[in-house]
Amino acid sequence: MPLDRDGDGARPRKHTRRGAEEPGVRSRGESPRRSQRFSASRAMLSAMQQLEGLLGRAPESVSAVRPTDDGWEAQVEVLEIERIPETTSVMASYRVTLDADGELMAYERIRRYTRAQIDRRA
Repeated sequence: MPLDRDGDGARPRKHTRRGAEEPGVRSRGESPRRSQRFSASRAMLSAMQQLEGLLGRAPESVSAVRPTDDGWEAQVEVLEIERIPETTSVMASYRVTLDADGELMAYERIRRYTRAQIDRRA
């Protein structure tokens, strides 16, 4: 069996058949994260983390997530101005667009409201 040397001694190297698929191994030309499409939960987490990095404020929740032809779109709720009482704090909804790899492509604040505000549908 062929051996790999790495300073700690010799270790057996795993043999695979040519063309055999191994979990986590990419085909030539395939990007590392394109092996499978992002799930909705991963898209939500990615949207929250990247938006926090840009705004410097931790998102409170994701109120919507949906797949698009090019990736994902999420609506993320962020506390913009904290007030006392808490019901008067100012919140904002952001539309976050992610590509198929979960990278943030665009964001836009689409609404500001007080925490106590309830949407009324006509």
